[in-house]
Amino acid sequence: MLQAQKQATIHAKKNGMAKGRQLGSQHGYNLGRRDAIRMQYLPDPPPARCMRVLYIAQGFHAIDGGIEKALRHAVSEVTAGSPDQMLALAEQVRPDLMLVMNGLHGFPENQGDQISRIRELGTRTVLWFADDPYFTDRSASIAPYYDVVLTHEQSCVPFYMGRGCRQVAYLPLAADTDVFRPQRVEHQYHTDICFIGVVFWNRAAFFDRIAHYLVGKNFKFAGGEWQRLQNYQLLQHRIYEGFVPVEETAKYYSGAKIVINLHRHHAHPTDNFNSLGIPALSINPRTYEMAACGTLQLTDFRSDLAASYAPGKEIVVYHSPEDFIAKAEYYLTHEAEREAIALNALRRTLEQHSYTTRIQQLLQLLGY
Repeated sequence: MLQAQKQATIHAKKNGMAKGRQLGSQHGYNLGRRDAIRMQYLPDPPPARCMRVLYIAQGFHAIDGGIEKALRHAVSEVTAGSPDQMLALAEQVRPDLMLVMNGLHGFPENQGDQISRIRELGTRTVLWFADDPYFTDRSASIAPYYDVVLTHEQSCVPFYMGRGCRQVAYLPLAADTDVFRPQRVEHQYHTDICFIGVVFWNRAAFFDRIAHYLVGKNFKFAGGEWQRLQNYQLLQHRIYEGFVPVEETAKYYSGAKIVINLHRHHAHPTDNFNSLGIPALSINPRTYEMAACGTLQLTDFRSDLAASYAPGKEIVVYHSPEDFIAKAEYYLTHEAEREAIALNALRRTLEQHSYTTRIQQLLQLLGY
């Protein structure tokens, strides 16, 4: 009897080692395919324009870092600073162009007066909104001070034009492909399903409806406001509550089989400052960041999604919690199809949605 148990234990260990080697080999192969795509499709920076740019960061680390790096490749001289340094740096550097990210959180109360003074220096001022339409009650008073207003939300272009802004254009965000990239990660980052973000009320309702499905999966959720879930205790064992650094987020994306993207709703009064109810039509920056990690993304619908990624080919769209469950289950059990869509999204992101490409589009849009 003891001998039989010993033999069974040895056999189980051998099977486990064999499966481990097989999984490791498959992970290595998949990562190799992604590395090959990056080598082929990462854009080369064009020759730098001879101009001086001042970049004022918002504090969105995933966005600011990518923009600053892309600017340093795109122009001959870049100075980066924080909102409280804006006027002093402009007077010191005398830039041709000042690009301000978002202009909402942590900016001085007299931002409009400072922008007027900077324009008097001969500097062209550009404000790029990344939080539209969720803070339009606040952004409406700031935008008219700038020479050019850019927004990642299509529905806000007529809104800012109606507020008397001199020049308004739609310019989507992108991914920092140095940070958000396929990578080999430790075991704790490997999941079936992953989500990282703030649990706005529409997200809480969604996760409550898929909670019982998730219990049977290897999932990882992180971010804030998870206590809003009615089924919080059911999922609590796999939820990390708190801020997740950008580099850590990229690891979770890389290690997941499926990453959930669920956009914030534009109309909830306690989550937003959007009293006019301006609709949200455009995709969030996480769409690009998830795709840049070479992971299959299941996302809710936004009307301009197809302009960036082809549904069914580069991204998968769900239309309800029940539809999500059906599609998640399908792609978890059909690896070849999951891989093909993820690789297509990675390729599209590197070709069209890196900050290297987006900053070139920004400069061309401004006539440089």
